[in-house]
Amino acid sequence: MSEFTGERLIPGETSADLWNEHFARYAFASLYASGKRVLDLGCGAGYGAAHLAQSATRVTGVDISADAIRHAREHYRMENLAFEEATATSLPFPDAAFDLVTAFEVIEHLEDWDGLLAETARVLTEEGAAILSTPNRLYYTASRGSAGANPFHAHEFDAAEFEAALRAVFPCVTLLLQNRTECIAFYPHRIFPEPGISLESASGSRDTANFFVALCGRKPELTLPRTFVFVPRAANLLREREQHIALLEGQLEDTKTELAGLSDAHTRLNAHLEEQNRWALDTSELWKQAQARIVEVQDALLTEQQRGREVVSGYEQMVRELESTGRFLANRVNELEGLLAMARESRWLRLGRTLGLGPDLGR
Repeated sequence: MSEFTGERLIPGETSADLWNEHFARYAFASLYASGKRVLDLGCGAGYGAAHLAQSATRVTGVDISADAIRHAREHYRMENLAFEEATATSLPFPDAAFDLVTAFEVIEHLEDWDGLLAETARVLTEEGAAILSTPNRLYYTASRGSAGANPFHAHEFDAAEFEAALRAVFPCVTLLLQNRTECIAFYPHRIFPEPGISLESASGSRDTANFFVALCGRKPELTLPRTFVFVPRAANLLREREQHIALLEGQLEDTKTELAGLSDAHTRLNAHLEEQNRWALDTSELWKQAQARIVEVQDALLTEQQRGREVVSGYEQMVRELESTGRFLANRVNELEGLLAMARESRWLRLGRTLGLGPDLGR
């Protein structure tokens, strides 16, 4: 069984919004399909070709994916409906084989996108028309945001480039805008009749459109636009809005709970920071006291050093004085010894020693 990959739509495996976006193009194309031979290029799972087969004479769906063709053949079996595996740039059909060719969200997947246009023109009858769609590059790029470029797309178009490419192949081109708009509709629950429609605005510019849908042909009357409104099965916008509001309210409650948790964490963090600040202040005061004590000790040491210098200086002075006194006494001793020596040599003293008179001065 085929799986929805995010690019090829499988009925029942995607959201209602995405389904409506794709199916609406086939609903629009069915206005041109009645009694026609139709070729659906890039038919994918086959749901669109099957829808066109409800009013067309014959519909052929073509896709390059064997898996998609197998899925389409298994799920959509109608007498006037066939599916073939082929590439859109080299179709296995003769010239002028179809009255209507559709190619929805195909051209942006091809490097050789001009080959698709050439083949579309080749297999189309002189009276035929082609309807092609592609995302608006300006809107599509912005809408993907951080997801980045679509890996399945080889070349995306803005309005001017898309229209220029089509006019290079088809003499007549009418470019329509496909947008999702809100409306209030009155219609039977089973059948949507041909409506009378009043549009108050053109619903945006080309640059802001979601998708482009082009009617192409060789004669102007074949490409005249027909006003069309598609009301999807799940288009109760008020109910969808209520569901969305309920979802947002749930998310808001979750956000409030998360915010309360963050607030508690913030309060605990603030308390912890205040405690750390108090500890830091206490530590700062202790540090100030330690610094003051260090200054006191340094001052005391300086004072003791000064006192020590003074004591040393006093001792040095005393040593100098003692040395001076020693030198004086030594000089005095020398003087006295000189006098004593002279006295010993005095003839009077020698006479006195001979007579046994006077002091004994020794030798």
